[in-house]
Amino acid sequence: MGFYKKIRPYLYKCDAEKIHNFAIKVMKMPQKIPLFESMIAKCYCRIHENLAQDIHGLCFYNPIGLASGFDKNAEAVRPLASLGFGYLELGSVTQMPQDGNEKPRMFRHVEEESLQNAMGFNNIGARGMLAHLKEVYPFCIPLGINIGKNKNIAQGDSLKNYELSLDTLKDYGDYFTFNLSSPNTPGLRDLQNESFVKELMEMAKSTTNKPIFIKISPDMEIESMLAVCNAAIQNGVNGIIATNTSIDYSLVSNPVKKNDVCFGGLSGKAISTKSKEVLRILGKNFHKKTTLISVGGIGDSNEVYERIKLGASLVQILSSMIYEGPTLISRMNNELAEKLKADGFKHINEAIGVAIQ
Repeated sequence: MGFYKKIRPYLYKCDAEKIHNFAIKVMKMPQKIPLFESMIAKCYCRIHENLAQDIHGLCFYNPIGLASGFDKNAEAVRPLASLGFGYLELGSVTQMPQDGNEKPRMFRHVEEESLQNAMGFNNIGARGMLAHLKEVYPFCIPLGINIGKNKNIAQGDSLKNYELSLDTLKDYGDYFTFNLSSPNTPGLRDLQNESFVKELMEMAKSTTNKPIFIKISPDMEIESMLAVCNAAIQNGVNGIIATNTSIDYSLVSNPVKKNDVCFGGLSGKAISTKSKEVLRILGKNFHKKTTLISVGGIGDSNEVYERIKLGASLVQILSSMIYEGPTLISRMNNELAEKLKADGFKHINEAIGVAIQ
């Protein structure tokens, strides 16, 4: 048993958000110790030529990225990269700083290896993140920035709210994701419609020439999901990230309630099947039409490999790292490289989408 799994039971006795904040503080420490980050990187970063991809002009030396939600403020970019991620998605960030929802707002479902969070885009705002990014950018791996909508902004002002964030950060990210699907900001999921997505893409393309992605919900009706994604593709989106957290509380045995009402979004293994089914549908309809990035319940290399074969060029993890520890990324990359070789694929590109062709 590894060190992380030995201390994990003790960590679970503490509030989930407090442990998360503590983890960020611990990760920032190596930045102050000369060569320590390099030592960590030597342990965890592995180069496999068959995993490297050039996507929209960006070099991903492996397909496993960090999902948004972990480093909301771009505070731990360098130490996170040293764990072996092929890219990092930072945020979600909003144009103005906001505190998020009332605490407690993050909960573990240990048996299901999942999380339930109702964070509400707590972050220091676009200008605050910009100050942190200026310390590290340009960076050695792609940095994506996930942009959300401020809670107190009227629906009619949503487009401008997104635009101000993008304009502030456009020179300090390698790609940008518009988060239209968090369940923790009232009305946000209503923006998952063809009309708004078209306006969003027009605005984004006139603001930056860097890749633009959208992140969708796993809870959309299939017909609506396909229509929204098709509208995004027709209007120039470079990729679709599927999926965000789910409000299907039947996926866990004891969902946390407030005033007898379930709240927040589920992530982790509990939504693996749901997220994978969304990818399967998107792959059948949009494989080779846009870049697909899969996130939701990915906890081992078998799951990574399956998502790739269903059409994902890239994947993202978050909850699984909390349950498996920091060695997970390098282990999955090593195993994925071997799986490709064992199946006769010389490069990951050959495996993308083979299960849907």
